[in-house]
Amino acid sequence: MPNMNNKTIIFFINIAVIISVFQNLNAQNISETAEVEITNLKKHGAVWVSDNGNGTYSNPIINADYSDPDAIRVGDDFYMTSSSFSNFPGLPILHSKDLVNWEIIGHAVPKYPYKSFNKPQHGNGIWAPSIRYHHGEYYIYYGDPDYGIFMTKAKNPAGPWSSLVLVKEAKGWIDPCPLWDDDGNAYIVHAWAHSRSGVKSILTVNKLSKDGTKILDDGKMVFDGRETEPTIEGPKFYKRYGFYYIFAPAGGVKPGWQVVLRSKNVYGPYEIKKVLEQGSTNINGPHQGAWVETQTGQSWFLHFQDRYAYGRVVLLEPMKWENNWPTMGVDYDKNGIGEPVSEYPKPDVGKTYPVEVPQTNDEFNSYRLGLQWQWEANPNPKYFSLTATKGNLRLYSQNPSADYKNLWDVPGLLGQKIPADKFSVTVKLKFNPKQIGERTGLVMYGEDYAYIGVEKTNNGFKIIQNVCNEASKEKKEEEVASHNINNSAVYLRINVEPGAICTFSYSIDGKRFTNLGKEFTAVAGRWVGARIDIFSFAPDINTKTGYADYDWIRFEQ
Repeated sequence: MPNMNNKTIIFFINIAVIISVFQNLNAQNISETAEVEITNLKKHGAVWVSDNGNGTYSNPIINADYSDPDAIRVGDDFYMTSSSFSNFPGLPILHSKDLVNWEIIGHAVPKYPYKSFNKPQHGNGIWAPSIRYHHGEYYIYYGDPDYGIFMTKAKNPAGPWSSLVLVKEAKGWIDPCPLWDDDGNAYIVHAWAHSRSGVKSILTVNKLSKDGTKILDDGKMVFDGRETEPTIEGPKFYKRYGFYYIFAPAGGVKPGWQVVLRSKNVYGPYEIKKVLEQGSTNINGPHQGAWVETQTGQSWFLHFQDRYAYGRVVLLEPMKWENNWPTMGVDYDKNGIGEPVSEYPKPDVGKTYPVEVPQTNDEFNSYRLGLQWQWEANPNPKYFSLTATKGNLRLYSQNPSADYKNLWDVPGLLGQKIPADKFSVTVKLKFNPKQIGERTGLVMYGEDYAYIGVEKTNNGFKIIQNVCNEASKEKKEEEVASHNINNSAVYLRINVEPGAICTFSYSIDGKRFTNLGKEFTAVAGRWVGARIDIFSFAPDINTKTGYADYDWIRFEQ
C-alpha cells in the first residue's frame, strides 16, 4: 500500500463518509417513496401488498388465486400466466418489473370455442399453461383434459393473441410445456389426467413441429413416478449447460413437494432430486411453477400454495445452482431440501420500480370491464352494459334455465379473485326489477355460497341473506334473514376475516352499516378458490326482466 500522509487519509475518510451518507439518504428516499406508493395503493383497494418498502418482500407475492403459474423474462420485463379453467376471459397475463410487484395487463383467451362453455363448466377448460418467448413471439400452451393440447401466440403479451390452435386432439393430456432446442428441433412434455385417461403419475415427451403447431409422434414416457413420486404433473421444460431439466410437482396439490429431473438426453434417462418441501414452515404443498433469471443472473422460482377457500396463491423463492442442480428456498433443517421463505430480500433487477398489485376496485367509468373481472362462463354482451348509464355497470337480470336449481349453473355471474386473508368489499347499486322475486347481490361464491342482496317483493323491496350449501349438488338456496326497505338504492358489504369467515351487512346512506344474517365460512370452487361475484337474476323464465346498476366496487383492509 503506498505511503499516505494524515491529510490524504483524512480526505479518503471524508469521501467514504460522504458516499455512505448519500447511500443512506438514497435508501431512505426509496423507502419513503415506497411508503407513499403503498399508502396510495391501499387507498385504491390494495388489501395485500407484498413489497415491504424496505428492500424485502413477504410471501405470497400475489395473495390471490393464480393457479399453476408460469413465468418468463423478456428483456427487463417479467410475464406470468395461470390456469383459468372455465372463467372467461381466460389465461390472465400479468406483468412485473421485479418479480414482486404485479399487475394484470390482459387475457389470451377472450372466449372459449365450445358452446358447452356458454354455461359454467366448473373445473373444466384451461389447465396449467406454460408461457415461452421464441423468435420474437410469445407462446402459451395449455391442456384441456377433454379436448387436448392448445396453443396461442402474440407479438405483444398484452394482446391481441391468436385464435387457439389445437396442437393435439387428445383426452387426458394436460400440463404441456414446449422446449425449442439449440439445434432448432422442438419438443413438448406433458402429464396425464387420470379422470380422463385412466393414467397419472407419468411424464411424456413428444416431438413438436418447429413452428409449434403440431405434435409429430406418439411420444416417450420419460418418467414413471407411480411408486416414488405419486401424482407427478405440471412439468416445465428447460435446458442449461447441456442438461435437460424437467421441473415438476409431486405428491398432490395440498401435501406435495417439488422435484427436478435432469438428463443429458431429451428422452432420458432422467435423474431426480427433491428440491422444495414444506418442512417446518406453514406453507403446504410448495410446488408447480416457473424458474426465471433476472438481468443480473439471479435465479428465482415462482410457485403456488393451495390455501383452500383463498385459492392457489403465488409465492417467490430464491434459487441457486449447485453442481448443476437447483436449490430453492432456504434449507432450514440442513437436509439438502429447500423450504419456502416468508420474507426475503427482493430480487436484484438493477433498478427499483414502483409498488403495484393486481387490480381490484372498479368505478365502472370505462367502456371496458376492468381486467380483474371474469365471467363464470363465456361472456355474452346481453348480460351487461357499460354505456346504458354513464359511470355504472348495468347487469341485466338473467332468466333461469328450465332446470334451474341455484346460482351454480348461472353463466352471467361476474366475479374476481379473493385478494387477501382479511378485507371488506362493498358495492353501491340501484335495483330496477320488473318481476316479483327478482334479485341482485354480492356473493361469496364456491361449491357452497352465500350472498347479501336486494329482492323485489309485493310490498316493495327487502334486503336478504341467502345461503346455498352443496350448490354443486343442486341443493336449493335458503333465505336466512331479511329486512324490508323502501329504497332499492343500497350499499352491500361482505367482511372477510382470517379463516375465510364472512359476515354480511347493508347500508342505505353508505355510512351506517347493519349486519344481516349469520356468519358463513367460504369454501373453494372446483379447482379454484372462492370468488367475489355480483349478479342480477329473475325467477320467471317467461317474463321480462329488469336490471341493476352498479356504481362501484371497493375493497378495504
